[in-house]
Amino acid sequence: MGDERSGGETVPGGEGSARSGPRVPKAVARLPHQVREELSRRLRRNRRAFRADDVQVVEPPLLRRAVGASALGNCMEWFDFGVYSYLAATIGKVFFPGASPAAQVISSFATFAAAFVVRPLGGLVFGPLGDRIGRQKVLATTMIMMALGTFAIGIIPGYATLGIAAPVLLLLARMVQGFSTGGEYGGATTFVAEYSPDRRRGFLSSWLDFGTFAGYALGSAMVTALNLALTDEQMLSWGWRVPFLIAGPLGVIGLYMRMKLEESPAFQQQLDEHEKALAQESVGSEFKDIVRSHWRPLLVCMGLVLLYNVTNYMVTGYLPTYQTETLHRSSGSADLLVLVGMVWIVILITFLGRLSDRVGRRPLYAVGAAAMIVLAVPAFLLIKADGTWPPIAGVLILATLLACFAAPSAATLPALFPTAVRYAAMGIGFNFAVAAFGGTTPLVTAALVELSGDDLMPAYYLMLAGVIGLLTVRFLPESAQVPLKGSQPMVGSREERRELIATSKELYAFAREQEKARRG
Repeated sequence: MGDERSGGETVPGGEGSARSGPRVPKAVARLPHQVREELSRRLRRNRRAFRADDVQVVEPPLLRRAVGASALGNCMEWFDFGVYSYLAATIGKVFFPGASPAAQVISSFATFAAAFVVRPLGGLVFGPLGDRIGRQKVLATTMIMMALGTFAIGIIPGYATLGIAAPVLLLLARMVQGFSTGGEYGGATTFVAEYSPDRRRGFLSSWLDFGTFAGYALGSAMVTALNLALTDEQMLSWGWRVPFLIAGPLGVIGLYMRMKLEESPAFQQQLDEHEKALAQESVGSEFKDIVRSHWRPLLVCMGLVLLYNVTNYMVTGYLPTYQTETLHRSSGSADLLVLVGMVWIVILITFLGRLSDRVGRRPLYAVGAAAMIVLAVPAFLLIKADGTWPPIAGVLILATLLACFAAPSAATLPALFPTAVRYAAMGIGFNFAVAAFGGTTPLVTAALVELSGDDLMPAYYLMLAGVIGLLTVRFLPESAQVPLKGSQPMVGSREERRELIATSKELYAFAREQEKARRG
């Protein structure tokens, strides 16, 4: 069986030895264990090898457009969302002028965290919508909502003009941002994962977080440039508004790009009639079904999101303020240091995404979590040190760990759930974890430093996240190169489809020979 290249060749030994049954064909032996198990399950269900209409081919031009537009749209959206954290200290002075410097920072971060309180609501609304009307329409909606919320922050008068109404309006604008973000990451990861060929899902999905950190880096670069170019008085008067006002034009560009995308293949053609029926259920019944039927992957999702986002918001949200308010460095040098970390993540992330396709998602998470436990304190000791190079080294350590969590996430998290409930389940698991642990990281860490007087509190917080992450990885199923649940196997070319069909014939025949051997 098989094509000329595989030719039904076999390898001796193991379960393919003469004593234990039929010999394993080479094409089958080359499959990663998790891929072989999943393909075997599907072949048993179908009671035959794959045919051409069982395997989805994503044409390269369509794939490039889907991944590129999603990554660029994500870059624009997270530029909007990220600039707030870089300007937290300045925003605290504008909207909470009567408070002490520490209280201003905490108040500003409380407003930052408020956006995460409504993120689960956004996930509960946009997730089921994405499973019903499609991923593309919802992602276009979240794009324009984020742009409007960010633009509004740029035009809200300060406390000196509006009094108490100013921080109230700031809070409302942040809640619009948070509500839209509740549907953004889960939808974007679902969309890209469903477009990506199975063998390259880690690499292609990592471009989504490449866009995220590129957006962060662009926001950091703009704030850094403004801090260097303007005086403190100019920055406090009007300079801080500039990054927020750019959100309007960026939102129009992002909306145009997302409206041009086609719906994902997995959404268009779901495998199981049962899953199609699930997609027609009410929001309430779907929510109950997800919690009842998928509680294990939900917990795994939340554990990985905690690991990723505590690290993420520690670096992107809290570290600039930690340097200015706790270490008393200039805002320009603090922003520049974080920018170095963001650029390093952007450089690393797609390489780590490709690595996760080869070695698996679990090893990347496990090594990163273990390294977090060991290196968090040394990294912050370096950041606290005098001079130029020790702080840079400390930030690069944290940035490398963050890249280890970010690179596989967009491929790993959607793979935990079947197609019909994937968007909604991601909306629940991701956003509840981010709201509870990620977005509160700057607020909680700033409060812990203030209460304890220990400026290594951020390192201890990261160590705790590393322990939780390491425990979570124990329960994470390996999904590298495995077809998504409820979706057809995805390949990037017709040649790859022919190879997979030939391998499925060998695997199916081998499974039947094994069954005969057991019965004999």
